[in-house]
Amino acid sequence: QVQVVESGGGLVQAGGSLRLSCAASGRIVSSNVMGWYRQAPGKQRELVASITSGGSTNYADSVKGRFTISRDNAKNMVYLQMNSLKPEDTAVYSCSYRRTGSLIGVWGQGTQVTVSS
Repeated sequence: QVQVVESGGGLVQAGGSLRLSCAASGRIVSSNVMGWYRQAPGKQRELVASITSGGSTNYADSVKGRFTISRDNAKNMVYLQMNSLKPEDTAVYSCSYRRTGSLIGVWGQGTQVTVSS
């Protein structure tokens, strides 16, 4: 079993920055994909960014140029640096882990990010 735990959410003014962290533990395989998703009230969950164990990244168009995903494989950590935050970035952000090639992932409880205008 793998568990992931997020931290780093909070309240920030528009234009500000936040850094989210996700710690993975348990039976982690070397070839995996970790990512950040978000869900705003009344909306579907959407992918924000993902990163493979090899370092390949993928971003939602809405966050390109503002958010950066990174990881530390030695520590089983993944990070999301969020800059130039907008009120529309307000959501619960959740970390995910899955084995490369698997469609089934493990999710964390999520952390609230609120951006005030």
